[in-house]
Amino acid sequence: MQPTFSYPWRRRNLVAIALSLGIVVILDFSTPVEYVIGYLYLCPLLFSIGRLPRKFILGLTLAIILLTLLNLELPNQGLVTLSTIVNRILASVALAVTAFLCDRNTIYAQAIASQKAEIQSKNQLADLREDFAGTLTHDLKTPVLGGISTLHAFLQGEFGEITHSQKQVLMTMERSHKTSLKLLDTLLDVYRNDTKGLELNLESIDLTQLVEEAANQVTILALHRQIQIIVRHGNSEFRRSLWVKADPFQLQRVLMNLLINAINHSRRGDRVEVVLESNGFQQIVKVLDQGAGMNPDELSQLFQRFYQSKSDRQAQGSGLGLYLARQIITAHQGTIWAENRSPKGAIFGIQLPIHSP
Repeated sequence: MQPTFSYPWRRRNLVAIALSLGIVVILDFSTPVEYVIGYLYLCPLLFSIGRLPRKFILGLTLAIILLTLLNLELPNQGLVTLSTIVNRILASVALAVTAFLCDRNTIYAQAIASQKAEIQSKNQLADLREDFAGTLTHDLKTPVLGGISTLHAFLQGEFGEITHSQKQVLMTMERSHKTSLKLLDTLLDVYRNDTKGLELNLESIDLTQLVEEAANQVTILALHRQIQIIVRHGNSEFRRSLWVKADPFQLQRVLMNLLINAINHSRRGDRVEVVLESNGFQQIVKVLDQGAGMNPDELSQLFQRFYQSKSDRQAQGSGLGLYLARQIITAHQGTIWAENRSPKGAIFGIQLPIHSP
């Protein structure tokens, strides 16, 4: 990125550089050749860097080096020794290196300024999007709730008898409205957590029991897609309690999100496994599916807000579910991650600190 200047400003720069260069030339050529005054050429050179185009600075650097070496012959004021020649060459090299380093520094400074401006612009855009999302989400909930109530009234026959076909259409509309309401609630929660922080009602809970309850709640969805859900405790066949200190409502939201994602990205007849483990310090829950894997380059971005993967696995969704899950797990001092499963499928896992009830 090159700086741009108006013509009067550039003209003033050229006049100042020309005057300082002329003064140094007079001093250099009027001084005995054994005295190297050429280092004073740094004054016009440094002044021009960042103020004038790079082509001009390159030409000025070459001219200064030429003048420094030319002073060995003009004017001829005495015997030129080897040490004098070496001093002039070293001065020329020093001028060239200084010009190069200053030019690099200017480029780096411009790049940093450009990046800062870009980051500031992105931050302003993010703030604007958050404000818009928070306001819009809150305002949209009212008409969606009204639509659900109206559809429910139709389904209950409050406005007269409806046919079987009409009932199917109304039920589809009701499910669509409830999905929209869930998305709005998620968006509002994400906005609230980012601005005010996540408030947790912590208590001692059995993670095993919570996982089993979440699995039971998605049983109908799994049966509809002919998917089997299995809960197991590592390599053991015995059920055991895994205690953590957590907010049961928020933690169950995470488990439900991971289970529904696994079901939605599985094929008919596949199996979704929930594995419960403990390593002595952390309680671990892994949700394994047999669906499409993920691009390894995108694994670190899955939990970012509004992230939409290019892979088939993440082709649908708002990009908020996993971000909200990360918010909740992070608030519990835990971690959440994703990885590909061999030979196919994906693994989503969470781990939380062990708690003794």
